[in-house]
Amino acid sequence: MATNLVSLIMQFLTPDIIARIAATLGLGRTETQTGISAAVPALLAAFSGVADKPGGSQILTDAIKNQSGVLDNIMSMVGGGSPSSLVDRGSHLLSSLLGSQDQSALASAVGKFAGIGQSTGSSLIGMLGPVVMGIIGKQIGSRSLDAGSVSGLLASQKEQIAQALPQGFAKLLGGTGILDSLDGAAETAAAAASQAGRAANAAAVQAGQYASRSAGYAGQQARAAASATPNWIYWVIPALVIAGLLYYLLGRGTEQVAQTPPPPVTQNKQVTEGAAPRDQATPRMAPATPSIMVGGVDIGKQLGDNLGNLRTSLSGITDVDSAKAALPKLQEATTAIDKVNGMVPQLSAEQRQSVSGLITPAMAAINQLFDKVLAIPGVGAVLKPTVDNLKVKLADLSEHSSTVGGR
Repeated sequence: MATNLVSLIMQFLTPDIIARIAATLGLGRTETQTGISAAVPALLAAFSGVADKPGGSQILTDAIKNQSGVLDNIMSMVGGGSPSSLVDRGSHLLSSLLGSQDQSALASAVGKFAGIGQSTGSSLIGMLGPVVMGIIGKQIGSRSLDAGSVSGLLASQKEQIAQALPQGFAKLLGGTGILDSLDGAAETAAAAASQAGRAANAAAVQAGQYASRSAGYAGQQARAAASATPNWIYWVIPALVIAGLLYYLLGRGTEQVAQTPPPPVTQNKQVTEGAAPRDQATPRMAPATPSIMVGGVDIGKQLGDNLGNLRTSLSGITDVDSAKAALPKLQEATTAIDKVNGMVPQLSAEQRQSVSGLITPAMAAINQLFDKVLAIPGVGAVLKPTVDNLKVKLADLSEHSSTVGGR
């Protein structure tokens, strides 16, 4: 399988590491994840630009060699007593490689894109810079690490880097030159996405026009048929209908009414404290989402809606662009499921069983969708941290709700 540096870096940044980065910077996980999704490909583009300059490959190689121990000690460096040391180390490194102007421009773009401000954006890229270099060095290997191997690897990654840039982020770096090393690949990727959008809009317009023409033609045909219909048909048809109705009422009405069963009675009883859920719907249909009330909040409906939205979002992912579009929905689902998980200890045993009955059957289908989308080329780099986090939240909720009596 071809190397994809963006994917390798995003896989290294596990949910635990992202959570520690978020805590260190005083951010939420969603903001942190958004910032990382922009900063990682931007840093790779910036390093590619350094390697393209005369003597830049050797300078970058020397810097990468100095980051050999970062990956092994990342947990202690991020979650240790002085995480600022990693920020200071990375910031100084980026300043020496990119120059203060490009470093500031990159921090500003990441800060604006993630909504965290330039100062926090600077801290975030400072933490990620050594990690990105460490992954480059690990991918090449210590024995083969030299200026030629570094420049060759980065040159082979330009298309993947451009594709990994979040939609709209490249505009924030316009005029800085940071993306110039991609040889227009970023613009090509953006143009392809724009062209796909225009094609979809054109198809929708064409479909609407066709539907309109078809409806007009059908109306014309109906009017033509009506004008050609003989007048006697208008009194023959009602006469036949009346005759049929009289036959039904006088000949078979009593027998039919006696054989008709009463309509089914469907009850939707709330599962409240001390009351067991019952399904009294007749005939048998797909059960509705049970109402599980806690403090005036129907967490059964919330959970059912979120699981449904999660399956819909995952089913719509077919490529990197659709994965990026679905990312906010997946992050919203993670937050919602986490909130439900926090309310489980307040539930009765019957309510816990209802939650378990919702989450357990859904997990198999959702996990299959997780595996399917992550197998799509390039999607893992965008979604894997969020998917891993979702898997943990769903597993915790399933275990938590099935444990009667609390933990």
